[in-house]
Amino acid sequence: MGQFKAWIVEKGEGGQSLRYGDFLDSDLMEGDVTVRVTHSTLNYKDGLAMTGRSPVVRRFPMIPGIDFSGIVETSEHPEYRPGDAVVLTGWGVGETHLGAYAEKARVKGDWLVPLPEGLTPAQAMAIGTAGYTAMLCVMAIERHGLTPADGPAVVTGASGGVGSVAVALLARAGWHVIASTGRVEAESAYLIGLGAAQVIDRAELAAPGKPLAKERWAAAVDAVGSTTLANVLAATKADGAVAACGLAQGMDLPTSVAPFILRGVSLLGINSVTTPQPKRREAWARLARDLDLDTLASMTTQVALADVGGLAEDILAGRTRGRTLVTVG
Repeated sequence: MGQFKAWIVEKGEGGQSLRYGDFLDSDLMEGDVTVRVTHSTLNYKDGLAMTGRSPVVRRFPMIPGIDFSGIVETSEHPEYRPGDAVVLTGWGVGETHLGAYAEKARVKGDWLVPLPEGLTPAQAMAIGTAGYTAMLCVMAIERHGLTPADGPAVVTGASGGVGSVAVALLARAGWHVIASTGRVEAESAYLIGLGAAQVIDRAELAAPGKPLAKERWAAAVDAVGSTTLANVLAATKADGAVAACGLAQGMDLPTSVAPFILRGVSLLGINSVTTPQPKRREAWARLARDLDLDTLASMTTQVALADVGGLAEDILAGRTRGRTLVTVG
């Protein structure tokens, strides 16, 4: 009976616990493709899953990790054959289906995307769910009809995973990017290096504000939620749009209808988990084409699978920067 190394979340009388150890092939869940995982990444949701800070995990035992790249070992799916390089993000992996922090995964082939041309498996996971979500935000802003000529774009949580990639993508597309971070002194040089034109303290947006504020930006990518999102909406220009994809500050939204009915501001919700395949593949193709790989490398640090469990508290506390690549193979 085969076995492999994995991080395992368990739940007992004392609550949730996390350990690194052996997992049996026979305990993998149903799926028509088995993948040898080569890389994963660290996302905010992974931190929540590993710590139990939020009820992300809804099945025990659970292997956390919401995304991976790897090589197909066996397949009963018509699109994939042994040896194919693939990427997976979302679909409840690491939440309801055994996840990516393991040397092996068995999933539904319909959840997979072929490794985009121009990216290595490591680069795909340096992008990961966070970078893929950032691209979905950029695409939503573009579909709304906004361009750099309409005014600046603000990115909240800018030194995090979603924020870092969003800054890089927007700047490369010609936007004047305002990056909001809680560590202005420590992160300004990093964010300017990614393409930000201006760095502001998140304190400007984190406290309760007015229903409408001075118009400051035409577009926004918000990974923070709560009061920050309310203030971003209040300062968005007429007919602007805010792509919302995160809840680091909270799930609440203490705002009013004022930005929507007095300025025509649009709130664009971003769901990266069950995105349909055509849009999913478009986003990955855009990332391979539009994201500068040298910039990606500059925002990426690397850890081994055995060490990722120790970073759960760090990402929740905002002590990580950019993207964290997890090397599994």
